[in-house]
Amino acid sequence: MKIVVLDGYAMNPGDLCWEAINSLGSCDIYDRTSANEIVQRSIDADIIVLNKVAINGSTLKQLPKLKYICVTATGYNIVDTMAARKLNINVANVPAYCAASVAQMVFAHILNLSLRVCEHAETVKNNKWRDSLDFTYWIYTLQELSNLTIGLIGFGSIARAVSKIANSFDMKVITYKPSHSADIPEYVKMMETVEEVFELSDIISLHCPLVPGTEKLVNKKTIDLMKKSAYLINTGRGGLIDEPVLAEALNNEKIAGAGLDVLSTEPPQRNNPLISAKNCYITPHIAWATVAARKRLMDIIVDNIASFIKGSPKNIVN
Repeated sequence: MKIVVLDGYAMNPGDLCWEAINSLGSCDIYDRTSANEIVQRSIDADIIVLNKVAINGSTLKQLPKLKYICVTATGYNIVDTMAARKLNINVANVPAYCAASVAQMVFAHILNLSLRVCEHAETVKNNKWRDSLDFTYWIYTLQELSNLTIGLIGFGSIARAVSKIANSFDMKVITYKPSHSADIPEYVKMMETVEEVFELSDIISLHCPLVPGTEKLVNKKTIDLMKKSAYLINTGRGGLIDEPVLAEALNNEKIAGAGLDVLSTEPPQRNNPLISAKNCYITPHIAWATVAARKRLMDIIVDNIASFIKGSPKNIVN
C-alpha cells in the first residue's frame, strides 16, 4: 500500500513518532501541502492522510488509485464525502480522541474570565503587587462558579466531559436536544428550546457541529437573549459565530466576555474584529493539541489504516 500524509505537521511537529504508520506500507510524509500540490503528491497513493487539506470531487477524480482517506480529526467537512462514495473511496475520521483535552480548555477560558487571571498576573509583572499597601488586591470583580448555570449547545462526547467538570464545580448544567439522548446525566437539565439555553445561562459553551443549521448560531438575536453578565466559550468551530456581531456586543458590553479557541478563518485575517474586541481572549486552536490527545489521535489513525488494509474498515463516515 502507498500511503501519503499530506499535512502531518499540526499533529506531529516532531514530538511523536511516524514509525507505526511507516510500518503499514510505503509512506511519504509532508508537513504541509498546498491545493496545487495535492494531485502530484497523491497520484500513486492508495491511502491519503490529511487534516486541513481540502479534497473536492474534481481532485478525487484525478487520483485513480485512491481507495481510502483518513482524516486526522473528528470533523471531516474538508472532504467531499459524497463524491468519494461515488468513486468507491472510503473516508474515515477519528471520533472522540480529544474530549478531555478540549473540556480542559473550556474551563481554562472559563476560569480566566471569572477570575481575570491574565490581567491580574500582568499587574504583578508590572509591580502593582510589590507597590501595594495591602497583602491583596483585585482590579475586577471575582466570580465563583458554584451555582452558576452553564448552557451546552450540543451534547456529544466533549460536552459530556464539560458537564462532568461543571458538576464538580457545583454548577447547574443545561442543554438542548443532544444528538444522543440516552444516558443523559441526572444533573443535566433539558431545555425545550435553544433560546432558553441562551437566556438562562451564565456561560454558553458551543459544542455542536458546523452545518447549515448552526452556521452563525451566535448572532444578534441569540446574543440579545443572553445575560449582560454572561460569557461565551467556543472550542467548536469559528463559523458558529457571527464574528462582527459578537465583537460589537463585547465592545458595547452587551455580554461580559468571550473565550475562543477557534475562528472562522484560521490563521485569522488581520481585520478580524474579535482580535481587538473588549474582554475577548483567543487561543490559537490548541484545545485538541495536548500530547496525550495527539498520541491518542496517532494511535487511532494507525488502527484505522491497519483495519482498512485488513478489509475491516473502522470509523467510516461515507
